[in-house]
Amino acid sequence: MARKGVLLRREEIIDAMVEQISARGIAATRVADVASAMGVSTGLIFYHFETKEALLAAAFPRAMQHDMDDLAKIVARRSSAAARLNAVIKLYSPAGGAPGWRLWIDGWAAALRDPGLVQAMRDIDNIWRTAVRDLIVEGNEASEFSCRNPEVSAARITALLDGLAVQKVVRGAGPTPTERKRWIDEVLEFELQAG
Repeated sequence: MARKGVLLRREEIIDAMVEQISARGIAATRVADVASAMGVSTGLIFYHFETKEALLAAAFPRAMQHDMDDLAKIVARRSSAAARLNAVIKLYSPAGGAPGWRLWIDGWAAALRDPGLVQAMRDIDNIWRTAVRDLIVEGNEASEFSCRNPEVSAARITALLDGLAVQKVVRGAGPTPTERKRWIDEVLEFELQAG
């Protein structure tokens, strides 16, 4: 059997890491777990990634890719900025078991001790905040909104959603879904000055 290409093997390792951090959590996942799941030695993993942290920095964006793809699809729709912003807010908000939020919150925690993960987290967070900001700008231009500072409003809106997600996912507390929706609607109305 021919040896797999270096790039293919690297991609397989990243995929295996995504599976392991999704199942075990970031802190509990060891390089040995990834190697075991693949049926290879840890040496092969370390050949491609010098450290667990380097592997995690490569894997985390891929773990969030499904949400990023959904975000891009919403932004690309041919509907009003308000309708797309509401869809983005709904996607961003924690619902059900919120597996994406569990991983996101796990990533924040790991980034406190892993400088390599910090940039990956910032990049993903920036994609979300930029999408919200751009939709606000577009809504302003279409006279759907009258927001004075889209950058600041996008930061406040996403900060609220982050906080609500932490309450729901980590603490299992916070407002009910009905209350959460009302709070978000009130903040959107305040921030967007929508008429």
